[in-house]
Amino acid sequence: MEQKKPKTLIGKVVSDKMDKTRVVVVERRQRHPQYGKQVLRALKVYAHDENNTSHIGDVVEVAFSRPLSKTKRWVVTKVIETRD
Repeated sequence: MEQKKPKTLIGKVVSDKMDKTRVVVVERRQRHPQYGKQVLRALKVYAHDENNTSHIGDVVEVAFSRPLSKTKRWVVTKVIETRD
């Protein structure tokens, strides 16, 4: 049986104040159904970062996983770009 790849998103870390948890904002552009203008939509997710490797401003990849706590459903898989 073939295993499915976990759903992944790329976003920016906006908070690293919690231990082993990062708040990641994933932004996407969506066309307005009536007016046709591009609208920016944002999704804020709580992601588990086991080794506290990411920090505010980093671009990270997060993958969907089993529930880790009341609000955490994502895991940081890799840091794509670090802040300068």
